Order: sequence, then structure tokens, then C-alpha cells
Amino acid sequence: MKMVSVLFVTLLGICLCFQANATYNGLGRKPPMGWNGRGYFYCSGISENGIRGAADGLISTGLSKLGYEYVNIDDCWADKHRDAQGNLVAKAKKFPSGIKVLADYVHSKGLKLGIYADAGSQSCSTKMKGSYGHEQQDANTFASWGVDYLTYMACYIGGASRRARYQNMSEALLKTGRPIFFATDSWDNLTDYIEAGPKIANSWLSAEIGYTYEGLLDVADQNNELSAYAGPDRGWNDADVLQIGRMGPSLTIEEYRSQFSIWALMKAPLIITTDLRNASKETLQILGNKEVIDVNQDSLGVQGKKVSKQGDLEVWAGPLSNKRVTVALWNRGNSTASITAKWKDIGLSSKTVVQARDLWAHSYLSTSLKGSLTSSVDSHVCKMYVLTPISA
Repeated sequence: MKMVSVLFVTLLGICLCFQANATYNGLGRKPPMGWNGRGYFYCSGISENGIRGAADGLISTGLSKLGYEYVNIDDCWADKHRDAQGNLVAKAKKFPSGIKVLADYVHSKGLKLGIYADAGSQSCSTKMKGSYGHEQQDANTFASWGVDYLTYMACYIGGASRRARYQNMSEALLKTGRPIFFATDSWDNLTDYIEAGPKIANSWLSAEIGYTYEGLLDVADQNNELSAYAGPDRGWNDADVLQIGRMGPSLTIEEYRSQFSIWALMKAPLIITTDLRNASKETLQILGNKEVIDVNQDSLGVQGKKVSKQGDLEVWAGPLSNKRVTVALWNRGNSTASITAKWKDIGLSSKTVVQARDLWAHSYLSTSLKGSLTSSVDSHVCKMYVLTPISA
């Protein structure tokens, strides 16, 4: 009888541990994919019609069939002040039907709705109130509206601990009983990345991207440093939104392909931030590259990383399911150069013979390879491959 009691207490402890861990909300087994209005609408253009249009765009372009499922509202959606009961209220002029009706519309398309909140006294834009002191109230509101994803930033928190603020909202979301993907801002330190990340959130911002090629490089390097702290049982390092096809200052087509390749290899969330209703053919071809998406969504869930570097010439790689390996040859410099990925750097035996699939050319290399892969790579181009062992 005593043994049974001990077993019961042990199992109860395990269950309680699972309930307190955000990665056990049934979500986040793979990096999320979707759309966010920050880069296109931000505050001035955000609206109910715009969000509906984004949902329609994911459907009409066929991107929803490739895994892009979240339609996320960003900052500025709520009134400057809470109502008499202390609830966040959507701006009537921007969202005349209300968030619940909007969520129903998004759900009717087979998609999921995301929303923005802040761990501080006000949002990053200062245009709406933050959730500090109202965590459970706001979580209940989001759940009642049918929200599926919460982007939780950390502006205006003073000297408070981000870890503590995120923990409060994480627990509040779990108490609602509705599975809501929880994406936080960055952490205060590496210890929190390691210890708190997988216990509190499903993903977290590793760096904030700018609008230039140099900004893209910086974010990739910062996210690379955190490669050990991501995975299906931990959560995902969010390298910020995809710049592909966005309005305003832009990158070249090849630089867009580079971002998509490296973000996919790093298992970063793939979040679009452009007007899909007017997206170019080139934009949709990049965002819709199923072979690259499959790398990002691979069941093994190991974040790829930079494995070798010679000046601006880099090799990135990571393991995939079924003993495959993904490799990216990235020329970050200003002139064409030859780049070599050596088997010893990417986790393969020197005797392994592989078949190499070029994910942008959508074709296999004409000959099998052993020991290394070499290719001439143009300036700012990233070539991406999946290597499948055919003998050892």
C-alpha cells in the first residue's frame, strides 16, 4: 500500500510538472509558420480588413497548404485605455466586428489567429496598455476570443525580470485551458535561455532584425550562438520575421533566398510580413519552396548552425531525420567564390557516399559525392542541399 502511495505521489508530481511547462501545452513541436502584420501594417495601417486579407492571401497563394497557418495581429490593435472592468478592448474603428468575430473568420479558413500583448505597463508603441498586473484577465480574454498564438513583448518593464513577467503570463495561459502558442521577447541572460525557456514559452526572440543585408547577417550570427538551446522539447529561437517581399527598404532576390535558407536551416519560425495580395512571383516562389520548408519542419527538430568559415565564405549544416544532412554554402562577400563543405565538419564519415539534392534548383547533382561538396557561389548567394547517404 505504501508503494502504491509513493507511486501515486510520484505520478502526480510528474503531471504537475507537465502542467507548469509551456512546451507541454501540446504546441510547438515544430517551428511555427504564418504571417504577422508588423512589417506591412504596423500601427497606421492595422485593420480588421487587413487581417482578413492576410488570411485570404495565405489561402489564395496556396501558402496555407505548405504549413503557414498563423495570422498574427501585432501592436496597436487595442484602445489606449482599458474598459471599466479593466479589459483590453479592440479599437472600434480598426476592428468594428471585434476580435472574436475576426477569429471566427480566420478559423473558418482553416487558419489560426494570433495577437500581441506586452509584459510591461504599455506596449512597445505606447499605443495600448500592457498586461502587467492583468495577466490572467488578459489571458482569459484572449482565450474567450479564440486566440491561438500570443506574441508577448517586454517593453516598459523597468528593471523587472523578464523571466518572472513571462512566467506570469505562461501560467495564466495554461489556466485558461485553451492551447495558445506562447512566443516571448528575448531573455535577460543565457541562463534564462537554458533554464527557463523550455519551461515557460514555445519560442523566444533571439535578435531583432533590421531592414538591411547587414542586419540579416547580424541576426543570423546571434541566432547561431543559441543553436544548442532549441528543439521539439525546448522551444524555438525566433530570428524575427522574414523580410522577403516586404515593402520599403528591401533586399535583393538572392538575399531573400539566403534568409529563407538560413532561417529554415536554423529551425527559426517562418513568419511572413508582406502584403500577400500583391506579392510578386519571385516572393511567392521563395516563400513557397516546399523543399526548404521541409528542412525547417523536419521531425528531428535539430537547429542547424555555422560549421566552418573562411572570411565571408561560410558552411552551415544540421542533421535531418533518416540520417540525412542539410548543408548551406553561403557567400556573404562581394565576389564569386568557391565554397567547400567537408564531411568531417557536417557530421558525416569521410567514407560516406551521398546523393545531393539542390533545394533551389530542385534537382539532384549529376554524380554522387564522397568526402566533400564544392560549388562556386555568387556574391550574397546561399546554395542549399540535402545530402542523403547511399553507402558508407
